[in-house]
Amino acid sequence: MQGGRGHMGRASYLTDEEKQNSPKVTKALLTRVFSYLKPYWRQLALVLACIAVASVCSLFPSILTGDIVDVLTGKAIGGWIGAGISALVKLIILSLALHLMSNLIGVGQNYLNTWIAQHISYDMRNQMYRHLQKMSQRFYTSANQGDIITRMTSDISGVESVVTGTFASILSNSITLVVAVIAMFRKNWILALVGIVVVPLFTLPTRMAGKTRWKLAGEAQACNDEINGILNETLSVSGQLLTKLFGREKAEYARYEEANGRMIKLNIRERMAGRWFFMLLSTLTTIGPMLLYLVGGILMMKHGYDLTVGDITVLVALLGRMYGPVNSLLNIQVDWIRSMAMFTRLFEYYDMKPEIDDRPGAKELKNAKGEVTFEHVDFTYDGSRMILKDVNFRLKSGDCIAIVGPSGSGKSTIVNLIPRLWDVTEGSVRFDGEDVRDYTLNSLRDEIGVVTQETYLFNGTIRENLRYAKPDATEEEMVEACKKANIYDFILNQPDGLDTMVGNRGLKLSGGEKQRISIARVLLKDPALLIFDEATSALDSISEAAIQAAINPLIEERTSILIAHRLSTILAADEILVVRDGQIVERGRHSDLVHAGGTYQELYETQFSKADT
Repeated sequence: MQGGRGHMGRASYLTDEEKQNSPKVTKALLTRVFSYLKPYWRQLALVLACIAVASVCSLFPSILTGDIVDVLTGKAIGGWIGAGISALVKLIILSLALHLMSNLIGVGQNYLNTWIAQHISYDMRNQMYRHLQKMSQRFYTSANQGDIITRMTSDISGVESVVTGTFASILSNSITLVVAVIAMFRKNWILALVGIVVVPLFTLPTRMAGKTRWKLAGEAQACNDEINGILNETLSVSGQLLTKLFGREKAEYARYEEANGRMIKLNIRERMAGRWFFMLLSTLTTIGPMLLYLVGGILMMKHGYDLTVGDITVLVALLGRMYGPVNSLLNIQVDWIRSMAMFTRLFEYYDMKPEIDDRPGAKELKNAKGEVTFEHVDFTYDGSRMILKDVNFRLKSGDCIAIVGPSGSGKSTIVNLIPRLWDVTEGSVRFDGEDVRDYTLNSLRDEIGVVTQETYLFNGTIRENLRYAKPDATEEEMVEACKKANIYDFILNQPDGLDTMVGNRGLKLSGGEKQRISIARVLLKDPALLIFDEATSALDSISEAAIQAAINPLIEERTSILIAHRLSTILAADEILVVRDGQIVERGRHSDLVHAGGTYQELYETQFSKADT
């Protein structure tokens, strides 16, 4: 089967790594694999029937070739065919008809095969995407992103070749081989045995050449990966900018040129590898028919066997038809192991249980007020180092709290527990009096709007990014949200207004513009609780002031949590929580904490006062 190696094609042997990691094929694994075929069993049965009929029909023209030769040499053929021009025409028409029928059935079979494979791929991609959407933040912060994409693309695409290639190949080649062997033995058992002895020799050059080419192709693929890495690093938006700023164009070109040169040499070696083996193969394919002619001639001329020239011609034709199926069936074990390995990799992901999911009996959150309560909350990411320790506080509906503390103290972790991006290790987080784990995830997250420091915009228009929060938002609603986010004047000054393209990750906009659009997007969601997680920390003072002007009215009218470094924001909060080493070490208003001699006073003197000067 075709794997994810592109130009390397089908290898006729297993690598050491594949041998070591080959999956254990069990009844449970096979049952699971074939469960994807079950919905399409009718189409699959038709494919199997097509393969059987096409395989038999494709051999008959070779068998009829013997009769054609015998008619040409003047021998009468029994039954309805007879001899002469009439018999010759009948045989030729029959041979062409069978050949045409075989090809027509083959087209139908290929269509059905492709249809089944594509639908199975469709089902598996949908299943994988739906499953990955349920995985927690822990999964995405620990898993390799490239591995996730590979399983979504290359591995599932490989499954298509299992259906269109491996399964069909086993049946088609087996039928062709069995019918060819039976036909050969019916003609002459001695020549059939000679042919069977010669056939395995045909496969040796292919396997030897395949091993050499696979090794070289592997090296070429590794080199190609290196080139792709260089391209990704140096031709990305950030990479090309860094290259220009440091004047590294020549050095990067030299690095690319060297890797490109190595790949070209490896590609040439790969394409030239095995030519001696294929020369040997060509010789063997000539020796086989010659042996049949020699042995057949001896049997006819010296021992008086009832053989005709047509019989020997049929045996030679059938011998040629046997090489492909034999070679293919010898490689079935390799294809099968690779197929099972691919399914096993996919099943590994399917079997990962979502860490954050709806509990049985979870209820919908309706008419939310936005009240939040933390009760003796402990949290750890890895089970060893505690991030939060015995955190307790209550945010009343309509109030605003600010969470401050040194970097890495656990501020963002606290707010991430509310929409269940993570779940508490001990204790509970309550929303409107109920444990957040007792609500359905969708209804809980619908009532929580988060604006983070790192704003993410999709490569589309401002309108499309706003409607990500509310697909059916009206023009009036979007305008109102943009006005509240203090971004509407900017949009009015753009030639395309709301249809202005923002670029990849919003790179056509400034940091402040992106952040205000993200605030407008959250407002369209109309959540009961607003969370601003250091939404202005990475911006210049002008952009920060514009965003602050948007935030201040919002916290007056909604329940909100602020993680901020700007003093004016903190002053507007009803309560300030000071977090250090995962614990709330101080709480109160600014006037109570600024002279208390604790962490807050230290932060004020080193951070907050400077931010507002």
